[in-house]
Amino acid sequence: MTRVKRGIAAHRKRKKIMKAAEGYWGARHRQYRTAKEAVLHARVYAYAHRRERKRDFRRLWVARINAGCRELGLTYSRFMDGLTKSGVEINRKMLADLALHDPAAFARLAETARAALA
Repeated sequence: MTRVKRGIAAHRKRKKIMKAAEGYWGARHRQYRTAKEAVLHARVYAYAHRRERKRDFRRLWVARINAGCRELGLTYSRFMDGLTKSGVEINRKMLADLALHDPAAFARLAETARAALA
C-alpha cells in the first residue's frame, strides 16, 4: 500500500481557519488552536444572531407603530385590531415606515382602523 502524506490538506485546512480569524485580537488570529475556537464560536453566534435580528427588527417596528398610534390617540393593539377588522393587509415594516416618514398616510390608516372598531 502506498504512503499517504496529508501535509497539503492539513495546511489548507489550517489556512482556511486562519483566514477566517483575520482581524481577531491577540492570539486569536495568530495561533491555530485559539483561532479555531474563536472561529467556531463566531460562527455559532452569527447563526444565532441572524435569527435574533428578525426579532429585533419586529420589536423596533412595533415600537414605531405604537409611538405613531399614541400620537393619534390609539394604542398599538387597538390599531392592529382595527386594521384587521377593516381588511387592511399591510405588514409591520411598512406601517413603521409610514409612521416615521409619512404621518399623514399613517393618520388615514388610523382613521380606517378607528372606523372599523366603532
